[in-house]
Amino acid sequence: MKLLDSTILSRSLLLSCALLTSGQVLAQAAPTQPTDGRGTGPQMAEQGTAQDETSNDIVVTAQKREQRVQDVPLAVQVLTGDTLQAQGVRQFADLTKASPSLVIKPSEQPVNNSISIRGIGTFAFSPSVEPSVAVQIDDVPVQFLARAFADLSDIERVEILRGPQSTLYGRSASAGLINIVTQGPTKTLTGRVATLATSDDEYGWNIAGAGPITDTLGFRASGNFDKFRGNVRNLFNGDKVSGYETLSLKGKLVWDPTSTLNLTAQVGYIDGQTTIGRPFIRVSPSARLRGVPANTPAIFAPGVTFTDANREVVNNINSGTDYQDFATSLRASLDLGPATLMSITAYDKFKQFDILDQDESAIASLDNRQFGTFRTKAFSQEFRLVSPGADRFRYTLGLFYSNLELTRDFTRGPFFSQARWFASNGTKQYASFGQLEFDLLKGTTLIGGVRAGRGEIDYTFRDIANGGAFFSGADSKTFETYKAGIQQQVAPDVMTFLTYATGFKGQAYDIGTGFNLLRQRTGPVQPETSKDLQFGVKSQFFNRRLTLNVTLFDTKFDNFQAQGIETLPDGTINFRLANVGKLRTRGVEVESSVRLSQTLNITGGATYNDAEITSFPEAQCYPGQSAAQGCVGSPGRQNLAGFRPAQAPEWKVAVSGDFTPRLTDNLNGLLQAAATYQSRINYSISQDPQTEQPGYTIVNLSAGIRQADRRWEIVGFVNNLTNKQYFSNLANSFGNQGNALATQSYLPRDFRRYGGIRASYNF
Repeated sequence: MKLLDSTILSRSLLLSCALLTSGQVLAQAAPTQPTDGRGTGPQMAEQGTAQDETSNDIVVTAQKREQRVQDVPLAVQVLTGDTLQAQGVRQFADLTKASPSLVIKPSEQPVNNSISIRGIGTFAFSPSVEPSVAVQIDDVPVQFLARAFADLSDIERVEILRGPQSTLYGRSASAGLINIVTQGPTKTLTGRVATLATSDDEYGWNIAGAGPITDTLGFRASGNFDKFRGNVRNLFNGDKVSGYETLSLKGKLVWDPTSTLNLTAQVGYIDGQTTIGRPFIRVSPSARLRGVPANTPAIFAPGVTFTDANREVVNNINSGTDYQDFATSLRASLDLGPATLMSITAYDKFKQFDILDQDESAIASLDNRQFGTFRTKAFSQEFRLVSPGADRFRYTLGLFYSNLELTRDFTRGPFFSQARWFASNGTKQYASFGQLEFDLLKGTTLIGGVRAGRGEIDYTFRDIANGGAFFSGADSKTFETYKAGIQQQVAPDVMTFLTYATGFKGQAYDIGTGFNLLRQRTGPVQPETSKDLQFGVKSQFFNRRLTLNVTLFDTKFDNFQAQGIETLPDGTINFRLANVGKLRTRGVEVESSVRLSQTLNITGGATYNDAEITSFPEAQCYPGQSAAQGCVGSPGRQNLAGFRPAQAPEWKVAVSGDFTPRLTDNLNGLLQAAATYQSRINYSISQDPQTEQPGYTIVNLSAGIRQADRRWEIVGFVNNLTNKQYFSNLANSFGNQGNALATQSYLPRDFRRYGGIRASYNF
């Protein structure tokens, strides 16, 4: 069994030894006794408060019941609100900084952003394709992934579950899940005001209030605003781009009308904008925009110096997105005595307008742009029956229904690659699921789970630019996923687990420019499946001051969905979304935290990932790839077997620490440091050498003072302390530049070193 080969075992031992002294993030103290998943009314926000300042225990809901994280037989990382702040995580995409197993790749717009866990993500851009990594916010699945990138504020914790989670969480979790839990009401009336300003023109504020309205009714309300002009300058008009502006408003009511009934109602509104500029960093002198001899680099990008440090573009329109979201949910929990019955009802309405300067120049004769609007309506309903967590026989049973309706209008032109179409896509899921746990012996628990369901998809596509040609279709598929495992309590604070789980990612239509009758006749892309084996050890020592968790994993994916070459019914060959082959990922993850004293904590984590494409015989060639480089046939294709998947670093390490010494009777100091190392990755599955990002290390540092009771604090920070330049994505524009070298970059927020001040006051 390759999972247990000597190479991986030896590397896991090396990681364990290294992290014993450096300590990823198990950072928030919590009750040490297991709970049964029943809500506690207005006191729900008190989950996770410290009982013992020397303890590193935290409570999570990774298995849809409240459990101490060290008792959960899963590879799960927890990032608390304080941890996110310390590591400079303010946007969803920033989560990649704090998690060794997570990579988030931004694109021109959030719809095309990609999330990977253990090197597995979604590398296709049809709006009907489900993500491989699911996102859930307060028990509600995010059915349209762009919504997840809209806001990350007022967070209690983020749980990152690695490996297939399809049995409890559905079709869109074949590679993992990001579970976000927001803050709730407090026992007493509290409030918070916080501000932030940086040296490169970012500023924001956050305000929140929470507390009891009556003995049985509690509330929380929050508002968050963040604006960053950007770190790219558009020489055409002098504007800064690659920035964002977000306003988020949230409200939550928690009511206990009786001693057995708990109701939680939530509502949220988001209004945001993003801008994008993709600087050219490598351009051949022979490049010619759209192959026109007169369009030399000095003409299409006047004033730009093409180096890896370039932060300038010349676009006659500012590209970006403008989006709004309205979401509401109702969670009801009824204690029946032997079990708790729960209902989660949710509705979300999302709208996004996006525009891109497609020629990315200021040449009037080539003023090509593409633009359109996404509109989605999502509804979900879940019923769940959860037994008490202290019983010898425990179960979580549920029924789930979801319905996503999406429309997309798209226009591109007028000078080249003209397109205009309108499409709709519907996705429904009906499922039942259950997970059983039985304490066979004291300390020995057997685990079994299954999810059975039916997925239905439909679409319409009207090609307005092609005489109004109209296409429509529908398909359905039943599916089952399974989980089995054993959990062994070796000692009071040492637990091991062995689990086997399968994952499922639903079928999809390749909706987009170029859709035609042949694609309709080909039908949908078939489901993607995964099989995962994990062995883990979770341990704590020295009165739980030291936590050390190690997980070995081996996951295989079949019918992987990606862009490939497919033979259509008439015998012709075309590029399209297809089931292109197989992947596997295996490795070891180590997480550790150590509380050296009440004022000094160190946490750390590392992932070694031996990821490989095992079958992809007809992959699309990268731009400019020659026959000598493996591109053969017509249209050109390559065999990617043996190569690494996109967004799959071999190594990723994150370490952080905080020191809070007492300065006076009423003042504490604050010193925080965080470092992230990521080895080389390629942002393209095609192995394009122009989209390869070398390994890099980013260091953040914070220092400040706070009142001893944390009523207020003032902190100065420097992000990317060593001014290390790296790219969050790269694009090859070879074909758009007359088949000559032309590489464009996506700059991360911390592409250059910047500093700032954050301050907060709690009352």
